[in-house]
Amino acid sequence: MNLHLELAARVEEDFGAHLESPPEIKLDALILRLDNGVVMEARIAAPDAYAIAWAWGEAELRIDTAPVHQDLATWPNHMHGADGTLQHDPLTVCGAAPWDNLRAVLDAVLADPLLERRPAA
Repeated sequence: MNLHLELAARVEEDFGAHLESPPEIKLDALILRLDNGVVMEARIAAPDAYAIAWAWGEAELRIDTAPVHQDLATWPNHMHGADGTLQHDPLTVCGAAPWDNLRAVLDAVLADPLLERRPAA
């Protein structure tokens, strides 16, 4: 089964009450529209290769595993903050199960879409 199909089913099962609409499955992405106004795009190729981006209003944030920014403690995963800053990734663990990482991001953005209550790098 396609990973994004599996993740969509898990999202509906665990977060269905927070979805504005059913998950959209694209060729290489999962699009989620949450009831707090967040629109999330998850592109997960493997446990160590992913990008999870979300928008809330004008703000856009992203966590990804592009193998750059070796100076960050969470390398290769890192976060691009709403203010454009590069930060350590406070939510995912490179190599963890894709569902564990997606669930961590969903839990966090449902509670605080801009992650303002989390410490910066």
